[in-house]
Amino acid sequence: MSSRKRAGGKLRIGDHWSAISIIALSQDNPLKAVAEFVENSIDAGAKNVHIVRGRQRNEPFLKVIDDGEGVRRDDAGVPDFRYVATHICDSIKKRLKKEGAQGIQGEFGIGLLSFWTLGESLKLTSTASDGTLHEMSMRRGDEGYAVKARRTLVAEPGTTLDIRPLLPGVRQFSGEKLNWYLASELRDRIRHTGVQVRISDRTARKSYTVAPREFDGRLIHELSNPVTSFGEIKLELYLDDPSSERGVGLYRNGTRVDELTAFDGFQEGPWSSGYIDGVVDAPFINLTPGTRTGVIHDEAFAALRDGIESVRQPLEALIGDLRRAEEERASERTLKSIRRAFREALLALPAEEYDWFEVHRDVPGRRSGAATGPALAPPAPSADVASRERTEEPSEEQAPPQAFFEIAGPLHSARVSPASSVVKVGTSRSFRAICRDRSGRQVDDGVIFAWTLVEGGGSLADPHAEIVAFEAPAEPGLVTLKLVATQRDVVCEAKALVTVTDSLVVDREGAPARQGLPGYTYENEPGQLWRSRYDVDRELIVINSGHRDFVYASQSRASQLRYIARLFVKELVLENFPGASPQELLDRVLELMLYMEGYLK
Repeated sequence: MSSRKRAGGKLRIGDHWSAISIIALSQDNPLKAVAEFVENSIDAGAKNVHIVRGRQRNEPFLKVIDDGEGVRRDDAGVPDFRYVATHICDSIKKRLKKEGAQGIQGEFGIGLLSFWTLGESLKLTSTASDGTLHEMSMRRGDEGYAVKARRTLVAEPGTTLDIRPLLPGVRQFSGEKLNWYLASELRDRIRHTGVQVRISDRTARKSYTVAPREFDGRLIHELSNPVTSFGEIKLELYLDDPSSERGVGLYRNGTRVDELTAFDGFQEGPWSSGYIDGVVDAPFINLTPGTRTGVIHDEAFAALRDGIESVRQPLEALIGDLRRAEEERASERTLKSIRRAFREALLALPAEEYDWFEVHRDVPGRRSGAATGPALAPPAPSADVASRERTEEPSEEQAPPQAFFEIAGPLHSARVSPASSVVKVGTSRSFRAICRDRSGRQVDDGVIFAWTLVEGGGSLADPHAEIVAFEAPAEPGLVTLKLVATQRDVVCEAKALVTVTDSLVVDREGAPARQGLPGYTYENEPGQLWRSRYDVDRELIVINSGHRDFVYASQSRASQLRYIARLFVKELVLENFPGASPQELLDRVLELMLYMEGYLK
């Protein structure tokens, strides 16, 4: 058998122009192309970069002007445009990096060709060593280029890149959008080099100075930078309340590559939680040529993934703490809203038909039942105390000046606070008149008060004052107070019911009983039919967070608030009307919801 000689060789490009076209069109983001032009200026040592967007002779254009070192010169001291045009994919930056140069971006030698994604033609001007100005021009889709000397009065150092006319799809991106993009894309490069990047949007008549993007939230100091065999991964991460706009960017040497969640292995966990914002900078990763928004999945990328995985657990612990704190704050806001709505509702409903829950003050040594869930808030104050606190005015020293829309209008309604109360025989109790205009603002000026006892015994001190002292009689009974508030020709009336009793109820453990709303907590029991129940011993309304109705209502805070409030309505009705028929209970639920939900917000 004859042996065959093995054939081999080097790969070659069959159609050079086709390859150049593919390279030139590989950048699919015009904003990324502008960012590359700015990076070229930074790499050339520029301290000032000026981007101009405008229109001349009805042609939209984009200019990038810098004061850097300009295009490299040949032996004659003239900008070597021929080298730039004939060494595509052979960037001098690549050789500089091999020689140990730091902080240089771009090594594929295709940045200039990305003008194809922006406009039809490009003119690049730079000065020679003798101060004369030279220009290279290229056209989109044309394999030729031209170089000529230009006359000018004063040749400025640096380079000017002029692209015109802009492509139809690019003409709409504004200076504001470009400012936002560069502030994020070149965040660390601008910070570390101190370059000033200005944008003049002559079309919109606005100017911007690109400032490196600042992140909200708390900088996480607890994490140390992971160290891999390829180098250190620099972390700058911030923790804040969740938002769909938060995300961690992957950077290389201060230049943004893409969102970290765009890469395999980072779609889940803290990176997609919405709690973390910031930067992961891995100088050693290798970018895909052309777009520079992708990363080659080689050993360097595997080292990045392993290094980032080492900080996942502490980040998740920090997010868990923040999530629990947010749940507690949300529960406090929810309970506060529900209490406010119930106060208003029970002031409007017959006081003799509805009563609050019986809750108790904590005393030293008495263990509260609040430890069973994050949603618990302190017990509500009694109806009279709560109403008095709600309407209590600040002192003159603390009162801020009123805005025009805060000034009360004419009298529209009057109420007595508290509308229902229990007083021991022979003791006194203060009642206050609350007058409001049609918008609910409190009316203070020009109101005349008249208090009377229309039923029951007792006496009133100073019956024409806003706050009146009621002296309970010596015998138990029901007393009805009547208030008549008059402002010019407007007359409003209100009543309050007082129960005079021999003694006040004391709690089983020595804490005095009072009327109010209990807190609430969660128990996760999916598949169970019960939605809520009142735990008398712990003075808590227990809500089944695993019930499908709760899960559905939790899609938004507003719907969850309404759902929890309705559970409070159900428990309050069951507490007030034990043994009532189902029809009567349903009627009471509808009645209380009608008056309560109008104040729920």
